[in-house]
Amino acid sequence: MTRILITGRSGMLGREVEGAARTQGHEVHGLDRTGPDPCDITDAGAVHRRVAAVSPALIIHTAAWTAVDACETDPERADAVNGGGTAHVARAAEAVGAHLVHVSTDYVFDGTKGAPYEEDDEPRPRSAYGRSKLLGEQAVGPSHAVVRTSWLYGPVAPSIVATILRQLGGSAPLRFVDDQIGNPTSATDLAGALLDLGLGGASGTWHVTNRGSASWWQLAREVARAAGEDPDRIHPIATADLDPPRAAIRPADSRLADDRWTRSGRAPLPDFRTTLERTVASLQATGATAPR
Repeated sequence: MTRILITGRSGMLGREVEGAARTQGHEVHGLDRTGPDPCDITDAGAVHRRVAAVSPALIIHTAAWTAVDACETDPERADAVNGGGTAHVARAAEAVGAHLVHVSTDYVFDGTKGAPYEEDDEPRPRSAYGRSKLLGEQAVGPSHAVVRTSWLYGPVAPSIVATILRQLGGSAPLRFVDDQIGNPTSATDLAGALLDLGLGGASGTWHVTNRGSASWWQLAREVARAAGEDPDRIHPIATADLDPPRAAIRPADSRLADDRWTRSGRAPLPDFRTTLERTVASLQATGATAPR
């Protein structure tokens, strides 16, 4: 049994990490900015006190401000949370001798490579969100792990899949962007991978996503298909034609290569469509689809 501290415990990914850790029999503690015992990761003193009180062997840092467009309009807050907050967690981990796994993003890349990004490709973020997450990566020491992932979806709302299901509950045609490509990734599958890396003491940068790539339009069609709806209700649109336009620039092709993961002897995560079917079924069972 390992004592594990999860930051952002109440978030979509944090909940999945906690569930997986408890299933494996580990002792789990949480750090959240809300709830009965809140702790804001931008408060260095509070972070150090909480980490020292728990004295975990492993910290999985899922807490982040992920509202990409909101980050663009408030880059100082983005840097404070995603950059400074991660630095506080990293220093607190060092102080108690805990191993740290920090979750980062494909948005640290500019999307112009034209092929999946490898771990040693140079980050060139185009958004305040991406820049703030890169600051967080740079705050993590070399003995710890940075795990970049992309396009997370989960079995509970809110998530992109739940949003699509709700929209499918109406009668209007739906439009999704078809000129942004990435690797849709299950938070459930990623949670298991984070524990694997953390408990194994992995260090350095890792790319971990489900297999398979798609545009947002293609992902929405897959959700419709899994839900028993007509995928042809969903129509493609260019990013430039969004109304209103997005505040932040998204990478056009942010696919991540998982070669390091597979070279380490680990099995690739399943194709995203496999997990997506289970996710859709779970969300439908909990009433995520709005009535028509």
